[in-house]
Amino acid sequence: MLKFAKTSLIAVAVMATSIVASDILVTVNGKNITKQDAEQFVNAASANTHYTQLDAAQQKMIKQRLIEKVLFTELAKKENVEKNPEFIRNMEKIKAELLVNMWMKMQMDNAIVSDSEAKEFYEKNADKFVQKASVHARHILVKDEKEAQAIIDALSSLKDKALKEKFIALAKEKSTGPSAPKGGDLGSFSKGQMVPEFSTAVWALNIGDITTKPVHTQFGYHVIYLEGKSAKSVIPYVQVKEKIIMSLKQKQFTQKVTEIAKELKTKATIVDLSKESNSTK
Repeated sequence: MLKFAKTSLIAVAVMATSIVASDILVTVNGKNITKQDAEQFVNAASANTHYTQLDAAQQKMIKQRLIEKVLFTELAKKENVEKNPEFIRNMEKIKAELLVNMWMKMQMDNAIVSDSEAKEFYEKNADKFVQKASVHARHILVKDEKEAQAIIDALSSLKDKALKEKFIALAKEKSTGPSAPKGGDLGSFSKGQMVPEFSTAVWALNIGDITTKPVHTQFGYHVIYLEGKSAKSVIPYVQVKEKIIMSLKQKQFTQKVTEIAKELKTKATIVDLSKESNSTK
């Protein structure tokens, strides 16, 4: 039994080591460059991009930049940049900034909001958690009214799936709007989000129907297909719970930091020597 336990522990240790090793992309003079380093490098340039999403050439370029960073860091140390007075001053500024950021994070982490507090906020602010009535529509946009009417005539004998498929095909072929490649799909929107003429026409439709006359707006002539309708509804608490908690934590954090700042200022010796301050006296 003991032998089995020892073997299992060794296996776990080896597995853990291999997992860590698998994160290493390259070593430079003994220093590891990891996937996490690459991810941070990419995130600094674009928050919505991840290292693993890049193609092979882009990943190679990122690795080269990280390798250069290690080599330049070593070179800077050899040339005693760390002893440069300007470097020392800037490091003090960075240290002060990091200290404040870490302290702020600690205050935020210490903010506590209970489920009952969040639920109470939800119930007292019910009007903030209402999903407006919306429609999901497609359209074909053309410049000429006769062309729009010809498209309606071509679709008028169709229904259900056949109508939708033909509408999508014609939208891709004839529509001049930016939604053409998507079969004229405009997604979902609520009242007031579209120009008045378009909005009036689309809200008058039944699901699966098209407009029987071209709809004229400042953009041209539209043929509209109504794909779906959603009634006004209340967003369930479970869907917004985390957002409410985060919002209440942020409010709690802001109040606490404001109070602490006020208290610290009353105890501190502050001499304002700015010209703006002197000119107002």
